[in-house]
Amino acid sequence: MGVLRSGMRPFSSFLVSNTLRYALLIAGGVICFIPLGWMLSTSLKMPGTEFTFPPELIPRPVVWSNYIDAVTRPGHPFFLYTRNSVVITLAATLGTVLTSSFVAFGFARIRFRGRDFWFIVLLSTLMLPDVVRLIPSFILFKLLGWIDTLLPLIVPFWFGVNAFYVFLIRQYFRTIPLELDEAALMDGAVYVRIYWQVILPISGPVLGAVTIFSVLSHWNDFLGPLIYTNSVDLRTLALGLRFFMSRTGTDWNLLMAASILMLAPILALFFSMQRYFIRGIHMTGFGGR
Repeated sequence: MGVLRSGMRPFSSFLVSNTLRYALLIAGGVICFIPLGWMLSTSLKMPGTEFTFPPELIPRPVVWSNYIDAVTRPGHPFFLYTRNSVVITLAATLGTVLTSSFVAFGFARIRFRGRDFWFIVLLSTLMLPDVVRLIPSFILFKLLGWIDTLLPLIVPFWFGVNAFYVFLIRQYFRTIPLELDEAALMDGAVYVRIYWQVILPISGPVLGAVTIFSVLSHWNDFLGPLIYTNSVDLRTLALGLRFFMSRTGTDWNLLMAASILMLAPILALFFSMQRYFIRGIHMTGFGGR
């Protein structure tokens, strides 16, 4: 009987700790969902009822036409903003993934003099705030004639400028056995071929994680389009939403509807690539030489 009780104690403590853990996770999830739920509720309300007290979580009536009004509002070409955001996000993300992985391959798989020193120099750029580079970048792009174009929002990301992504991918590459490279070199492959045909095909988790981070960064970028573009035809969704607010008033229901539409692709991307995101973050901290 005593043995049974002693065996039940670890089980009961395990059950209590697991219950407490899941309760905290659920509570945290509910708290994080409150802003999204409030935004969704506001997007379905009648004009003028957004700030009624007591607050109405489930609007009566539900106005689905707010979404149509948000994308067809005069002076706010929602689909044009969407096209600009898609072009910038896809082009910049592709450049980020390719160049960051290529630079990371050099630091992780190729032995050369000063490799560790130059990697430390690269990581030191993480300590520079983006605003420090803003004025020099603006002057450079102005001299190149790129102001009021999409080029400043795309071209720099084709040169491996993000040290965090390089670090993340390098850590993953260091977990891959060097024997794969040695075998490929013995077969006559050069490093570029090893990078493209050997390393990249087995690096899906970390590339998926970097893709998600990059898409989030470019899709939600507000400062870049604000600084480098002037024309209405070049506005992105993040910048276009700001112009739903005016001095004469703000249609909060339409603004929230447009925000939901902007958020939907990001949520779809995250849930579709969640497996790669979690594996990438988990595996980059292990191994290495």
